[in-house]
Amino acid sequence: MSDSVAIQSALDALVDANTGKPYAAAKAFRNLRVDGGRVSLEVSLGYPAQSQFGVIAAQVEAALQAVPGVQSVAVEVSCQVVSHAVQRGVPLIKGVKNIIAVASGKGGVGKSTTAVNLALALAAEGARVGLLDADIYGPSQPLMMGVADQRPVSPDNKHIEPIVNYGVQTMSIGFLIDPEQPMVWRGPMVTQALQQLLNDTLWDNVDYLVIDLPPGTGDIQLTLSQKVPVTGAVIVTTPQDIALLDARKGLKMFEKVGVPILGIVENMSVHICSNCGHAEPIFGSGGGEKMGAEYGTELLGQLPLDLSIRLAADQGKPTVVADPDGRISDLYKAIARKVAVKVAEKAQDFSNKFPKIVIHKD
Repeated sequence: MSDSVAIQSALDALVDANTGKPYAAAKAFRNLRVDGGRVSLEVSLGYPAQSQFGVIAAQVEAALQAVPGVQSVAVEVSCQVVSHAVQRGVPLIKGVKNIIAVASGKGGVGKSTTAVNLALALAAEGARVGLLDADIYGPSQPLMMGVADQRPVSPDNKHIEPIVNYGVQTMSIGFLIDPEQPMVWRGPMVTQALQQLLNDTLWDNVDYLVIDLPPGTGDIQLTLSQKVPVTGAVIVTTPQDIALLDARKGLKMFEKVGVPILGIVENMSVHICSNCGHAEPIFGSGGGEKMGAEYGTELLGQLPLDLSIRLAADQGKPTVVADPDGRISDLYKAIARKVAVKVAEKAQDFSNKFPKIVIHKD
């Protein structure tokens, strides 16, 4: 006969490697059953981590097998993503639980490539994911997602269905215009187009909507922060001083408008020679880590300047789906889990739980 107190103590001591905190603190253990020497339970994570389910199950099993009297352990690991708090007074988007903005202060730092691989990594970890290309002037996600030749349909002439590929729901102005047509629009037209793409798309129960923002701190960024329920922002930069200078501006902008910074991704950290494999920090080193320490935010990960990343994106099959078990895909998945953990640590949003108040006149 196993001791229930000893079993509970063993579970309380277990720490989630993805969060650095005890599973018990997140109330992750569910339906614990002790039947003589047989123990069964569920581990429910607040973030997607499908690639880690086996590791987590083995961790729990090993801890319980060490308890005297325990003969067998059955562990089922799953994840459940809920909506988390956004800016005060901004309602959630129908069909979307959380919105993650991917931004940079300047162009050319690999923000769109990072955004698409982040979306695909979240999907690979078991989440339902959407990807909104908010770069109205230079949409690139249709090409990167391998769906540049597709056009969305409207079931009611009011809303449009996202294009789905690789398990990710995608929407972009690029689906609605000729590829050769320049978007010669002023700011108000651009922000209106963004809001229509966001609100008129029939997102289907999305856990995370990744928004690929254009570079800079202009109209689209302000509209996003004021009228779109953003759960948090990820800042993409390179180690280069000039990129970090602009990335700081983007970070400070989100801070000023009350959008939490989930962390920093340092892209092109080292160049890897495709011939010999030699790694060299051609854009400098330590910039993202220093910026994170300066602003009290986490460096989520460092990605190499690797030819395969660019080739995969240009071919419409980004790294996470082109080489799902490769080293670079593992880096993207690790970043995705950290982003999801940051979101899970935020307060939940219960606005959709409250009943609507209707006042009737007698």
